[in-house]
Amino acid sequence: MLQSPSVIAVILLAFHVVGVVAALHAVMTVRTAPGAIAWAGSLLMMPYVTLVPYLIFGRSTFAGYVDARRFNDDRLREIRHGMTPREREARSACVVHEPTQVCMRALPRLTGMPCLANNDVRLLVNGTQTFDAIFAAIGQARQVLIVQFFIVHDDALGRRLQALLCERAQAGVKVYFLFDSIGCHALPRRYVRTLLEAGVDARPFSTHRGFVNRFQLNFRNHRKLVIVDGREAFIGGHNVGVEYLGERPPLAPWRDTHIALRGSAVLDLQMSFAEDWYWAAREVPHLLMPPPEVGGSMTCQVVPTGPADSQETCSLFFVEAIQSARHRLWITSPYFVPDEAVFAVLRLAVLRGVDVRILIPARPDHVVVYAASTIYAYQAVTAGIKLYRYQPGFLHQKVILIDDEAAAVGTANLDNRSFRLNFELMVMTADKGFAADVAAMLEADFANATRIGLDEFLGAPAPLRVAMHVAKLFAPIL
Repeated sequence: MLQSPSVIAVILLAFHVVGVVAALHAVMTVRTAPGAIAWAGSLLMMPYVTLVPYLIFGRSTFAGYVDARRFNDDRLREIRHGMTPREREARSACVVHEPTQVCMRALPRLTGMPCLANNDVRLLVNGTQTFDAIFAAIGQARQVLIVQFFIVHDDALGRRLQALLCERAQAGVKVYFLFDSIGCHALPRRYVRTLLEAGVDARPFSTHRGFVNRFQLNFRNHRKLVIVDGREAFIGGHNVGVEYLGERPPLAPWRDTHIALRGSAVLDLQMSFAEDWYWAAREVPHLLMPPPEVGGSMTCQVVPTGPADSQETCSLFFVEAIQSARHRLWITSPYFVPDEAVFAVLRLAVLRGVDVRILIPARPDHVVVYAASTIYAYQAVTAGIKLYRYQPGFLHQKVILIDDEAAAVGTANLDNRSFRLNFELMVMTADKGFAADVAAMLEADFANATRIGLDEFLGAPAPLRVAMHVAKLFAPIL
């Protein structure tokens, strides 16, 4: 049935009116000027094309999540009130009020979490070592088990995790299992149903609570965290699936890094999880104080970041890490799509004479992101930054090495999605021995990489270079 011209005109007018309102909203809420200009211009000129993408991708803050933080602060006060005098004294003694490492000085105020002594951190290189350690620790859980992943597959590795969680829950352990609803879109309902029937408290992390978040698909909980009885935590790049063991071509062998952490910082990792859990379940999980006898000599700073932060915590974390380097800065990331602030301090580090090396994959897992990374790599190489492509398989690790005494491992990538859209979790460490271990690991990775030259971009066919420039336009949501 044909519509009259007047009806079509009214529909188009309505689109443009809503487009104007959405454009004003973008100007007021989008954090970066280029992003605000891009959204506002598109909404004004082509609202019938841009309105739906704006509903899905336009917001840069996560409405409502801040309430979880407020509630969580109350819970933290309850925990402190319930501590014995000896526990309170031990906790206070761990706080490092004036870190000697430059890269850590701003982080307590940036994150709202203290810098803490008395920790022990060890590297877990690649999937087999990581999941052997995680599964062994899970098998020893006696009180509370926290498991959080961005992606869980219903494959051989995922079913091993499922069986362990069910067994621990049936043994009387309180088991919390949190998974991202977007990252786990392919996870069958029967997988979660089996966990629930065994007594596991399993919840999806979704941004859909409340009308204001109804259409949002852009905010993802990218954290990977396992905590056993408040004693030991595991953080890093691995999700749950056989590809993370390097058993699924064409990306195999998979290169990734996790860490195992014991000590005072485990409580702060529990607090980070508690915020996520409260958003998903509207209840506070049971948290345990790390035993004072479990720890070591390392100083650690827990850095949770996400779109609910009042500042762009993840981007500022990278800026602080980069600008603190004096002679060496090595970074590994599966994606290289930096924002202007991070790109600027990387160039300044080179001008200071710092050995700036960035390791990225030679194989793509996301074609658009890979194309954008290629043009950013070309711009970085022209600025004197040394970029390398890891050759044996897909590189997924997220590691930063600063000089000879600081290193960070976690979930944050060197891209705008991690900077502003994902919930991420990093742990900064200050220890020369651990930094040496990280340096040795990265030296082996660089030995399996080839350095990127200007010809990678300039030698590409003209249509491919145009496609790279188009991909770069999507950098704010990559």
